[in-house]
Amino acid sequence: MPVAKPESSDARIIAHVDMDCFYVQVEQRKQPDLRGLPTAVVQYNSWKGGGLIAVSYEARKFGVKRSMRGDEAKQVCPQIQLVQVPVARGKADLNGYRNASSEVVSILARKGRCERASIDEVYLDLTDAAETMLAEMPPESLEEIDEEALRSHVLGLNEGGNDVKENVRMWLCRSEADHRDKLLACGALIVAELGMQVFRETEFTCSAGIAHNKMLAKLASAMNKPAQQTIVPLSCVRGLLGSLPIKKMKQLGGKLGSSLQSDLGVNTVGDLLQFSEEKLQECYGINTGTWLWNIARGISGEEVEVRLLPKSHGSGKTFPGPGALRTIASVEHWLNGLCDDLDERLRSDLEQNKRIAHTLTLHARAYKSNDSDSHKKFPSKSCPLRYGTAKIQEDALNLFQAGLREYLGSIKVKTQGNQSNGWSITSLSVSASKIVAIPTGTCSIMKYFHGQDPSTSSLKQPEDMSTKDAALLSHSGSESCLGLNSRETHKQFPGEETRKNCDMHNLNQQEKKRKTWEDQGTPSILRFFKRHIPASSPCKQEQGEPIQDIGVSSSSGFPGHLNGPSPVYLSSPDIGEFVQFWELQPLLL
Repeated sequence: MPVAKPESSDARIIAHVDMDCFYVQVEQRKQPDLRGLPTAVVQYNSWKGGGLIAVSYEARKFGVKRSMRGDEAKQVCPQIQLVQVPVARGKADLNGYRNASSEVVSILARKGRCERASIDEVYLDLTDAAETMLAEMPPESLEEIDEEALRSHVLGLNEGGNDVKENVRMWLCRSEADHRDKLLACGALIVAELGMQVFRETEFTCSAGIAHNKMLAKLASAMNKPAQQTIVPLSCVRGLLGSLPIKKMKQLGGKLGSSLQSDLGVNTVGDLLQFSEEKLQECYGINTGTWLWNIARGISGEEVEVRLLPKSHGSGKTFPGPGALRTIASVEHWLNGLCDDLDERLRSDLEQNKRIAHTLTLHARAYKSNDSDSHKKFPSKSCPLRYGTAKIQEDALNLFQAGLREYLGSIKVKTQGNQSNGWSITSLSVSASKIVAIPTGTCSIMKYFHGQDPSTSSLKQPEDMSTKDAALLSHSGSESCLGLNSRETHKQFPGEETRKNCDMHNLNQQEKKRKTWEDQGTPSILRFFKRHIPASSPCKQEQGEPIQDIGVSSSSGFPGHLNGPSPVYLSSPDIGEFVQFWELQPLLL
């Protein structure tokens, strides 16, 4: 349920930038001959010509809509150009669109706090930039206003007559305007300039909304498209919200919006004004009630979160109609492809941004034939993420089988063969989340492998760390993931004799802990140490603290993962051995 957040007492300038039919623009940049023609981008799906995911404004004039499929679009507009999304691994390949999106984000981020909301929309907090402009170069002091800024739409401003641009100019340059409106004017000039920069550098056009909070900015950006911007002065907020259908408001398109319609007779956001905050709290709880009371008045304290990179990575595919998956073998086939795609994106993120993900999640949609409970949702399942295509594939299949068992109840899941128990999968996706920057010190062991004396080495992470080394980070507690054997542990390295003179007291303490864990049934990782690490092996890391991984909670009931501190696996490309550092503290089994 929505939660009310207090709005800052200081005026904020927030912009919502929305790319115009973004997928079409990306294809038009690749094929300039498509510019000016009715065009649509279709999904990878041959059924009825594929589903439309983006429609150019030229095609919309003929009545083509995103809800149509390719065959229907051709009936409405015979001359429409249908461009199929690129295909890789038997599914849509969106990497080209993601890369184009990153181009736009890098430009927009030059002027303020930037939050990447989706592949084709961005929030900007331009408060500081607007304040600076107002102090150093206020709009009323400008001799000329860019043509792009003069094409702005200002809510409440009369746009009739032949002097629309002159009216906009006068509004932007009012010396008697209050501080909030002056900041909005500065924000409008900044966004107009950013829009021109985006077009010059990428050939893409965008639309924008400029207001005092994210909610109003998003509403405004959709009001005048394409390639235009809309400004929402504080005095016009109630007019904007008064006639807005309740279902058009973010977070009110589902059950909460339906409840407002059926229980309170609320059809527009303005209808909420007739209810007191206490009444709304009585009906929907304190937090949601206050949130509803606030949005009716255009109040929202939601901050722009600095996020230039995606919070998660995902790969999915739908299987509509007769294409539904009905066997474990077919599910495994598609999961392997999805995991391969996900692994490629994870490695790219690691190489380019030095980030690692910690959680793997599987989502699916399914239905059961001849079942009165056919609307039961397929449960999502998560587990700690292990890097490597094969490991991700293995874990994803285990997650699917766990979800399927829960979905089917007492029915035994067939793990082989070409028959199912009446279940059908219409959508599959895997995602990686809890993405964080690689912690400092992760790769210092590489100095040791490259022949540096451990007595002089430091655990501080080098700035030019090898991504090949980092790519072998893995969150796994199973010994099958380790590449050591007993002979490899006795190889001589520089400083070997020094390290053998370790503190025997610490060794004895660690040995006692190891025996205690083993007696309590600690998993195979400790049996591995018992077999492969002799009593005389090094027990103390020189010049630094043990390397620790960022903890991730394991899903209950998921085999092969430990609850507690996770190991970090690092590899030298020269030696090809895995070395594990394990935080010696009790495991919560």
